[in-house]
Amino acid sequence: MRLELRLLADVGLLGFPNAGKSTLIRAVSAARPKVADYPFTTLRPHLGVVRLALEASFVIADIPGLIPGAAEGAGLGTRFLKHLSRTRLLLHVLDMAPPDPDTDPVMQFHELEEELRRYSPALAQRPRWLVVNKADLMEPAAAEAQFRSILRRLDWQGPAFLISAATGFGCAELVQRIGRALPELPPAPEPSREVDWGDADEGENAEYVLEDADWDDWEAEP
Repeated sequence: MRLELRLLADVGLLGFPNAGKSTLIRAVSAARPKVADYPFTTLRPHLGVVRLALEASFVIADIPGLIPGAAEGAGLGTRFLKHLSRTRLLLHVLDMAPPDPDTDPVMQFHELEEELRRYSPALAQRPRWLVVNKADLMEPAAAEAQFRSILRRLDWQGPAFLISAATGFGCAELVQRIGRALPELPPAPEPSREVDWGDADEGENAEYVLEDADWDDWEAEP
């Protein structure tokens, strides 16, 4: 028998490698995941507790960056996507100023959205906010113009935030909005109790496989 541990958090971060998810969780909580200027710096999920007041807080989960094909396991995507399944709100983090000028943040958004749908239609319908990061890499007017352009091209109708996780710009407003929204959101879904018997043989030597998991793929921090 193989048991699977899934992280339980109020908010889950998703985005491409180097979108700034780890920098964001460092900016708003005491979690200290590794941050560097190369892809796949984060190799395991991290949890951080965001304090709103003395007795008010929420838990945010940072998972490693996803790439096209994640729903089929590319870049260990299925291992990481499953940790978002018990969150109540998803923050889709976009890099508004990718180092490669040929990289389009809008196309990255659509690619990752498609991976969510392929992995779990229910997860793709989870409340999701757009967080456009790295405003500090542009002049304020240019950053605001780029932000508005991204929203227009996506035809985004939900909550959206322009931030710089590196400098903290916009992070306080984001945290406060999350704190006000969480009481109105439904609780985290219960894990499925359905068992996938896979190719198990019948009889006393049958192997019951729930899902491939690695006990070393997670890390919780206060």
